[in-house]
Amino acid sequence: MTIPVRDATADDLPTAARTLAAAFEDYPWTRWSVPAANHIGRLEELQGIYLRHALGCGLVLVDDALRGVAALLPPDAPEPSGADQERIADLLGDRLDALLAAALPRHPEGSWELATLGVRPNSRGGGVGSALLTEGLRRLDSSRATVSLETSRERNLALYGRHGFTVTATTQIPGGPVVHSMLRAPVSV
Repeated sequence: MTIPVRDATADDLPTAARTLAAAFEDYPWTRWSVPAANHIGRLEELQGIYLRHALGCGLVLVDDALRGVAALLPPDAPEPSGADQERIADLLGDRLDALLAAALPRHPEGSWELATLGVRPNSRGGGVGSALLTEGLRRLDSSRATVSLETSRERNLALYGRHGFTVTATTQIPGGPVVHSMLRAPVSV
């Protein structure tokens, strides 16, 4: 069964943010980096900010039922606006300093970043994530782009590996999760 994937619209963003909040509610990185108080509400608002930013400067993909979302950022993506940065800091609260101190390897120069890929828990394992990833990578392959990502969920390594990503570094965040940095070299079309 083919899962239709399309570009997200601004109208999709509230539902897409809820989808990502549900997808990342139990994710090791967000459990560590987003405060526990009103965790899901903070997570949904953060995802909304990040998606709005990605829609403006990158690529945001969804399936027709909005069960999954992927966002890719180009190498020259600007930082979110100052007002968004302030709101992000407010939402991260007492976790901001720990997050800023987390030393992860830099993305390779000129690489696109798979900033997020999430699927609602009740739709996991049905191919939605793979369909989103396949379409996003297909679009980038025409420009021979390198794509990088981080994941703090061990089971994600197999999914990304099937799509050509390899682990380039593994980082234990002090007091936090293990983060795997991954890279997919350009593919000829």
